[in-house]
Amino acid sequence: MYVVRFAYDVLPVDRDQAIALIRREVEAARRRGLTARLLVPLTRGRGEPALEYEVELPTLDQLDQYRSDPLGSADATQAWMREFSEVLVQPPGVEVFRIDTGTP
Repeated sequence: MYVVRFAYDVLPVDRDQAIALIRREVEAARRRGLTARLLVPLTRGRGEPALEYEVELPTLDQLDQYRSDPLGSADATQAWMREFSEVLVQPPGVEVFRIDTGTP
């Protein structure tokens, strides 16, 4: 199992709009049967992201497919990406984690 975390940097004035856009991504992932969540930092250091989103993927092979179409349709994803790019201060950061199950 893998966790993919997307880190978003937005201005405070755009935070509510960014949260609404990320919530759409969370809902779309859940409709696909994936575990997904929006993370809203209560504290953060200088240069740390304003918002984070993470999704669990059963296999790493699903990452490219998920990244290219997180909302489930090409048209919806493109419209969402255009709208989201207007509030992002910089491109999102992406981290991929493997969940340790304790077995080699």
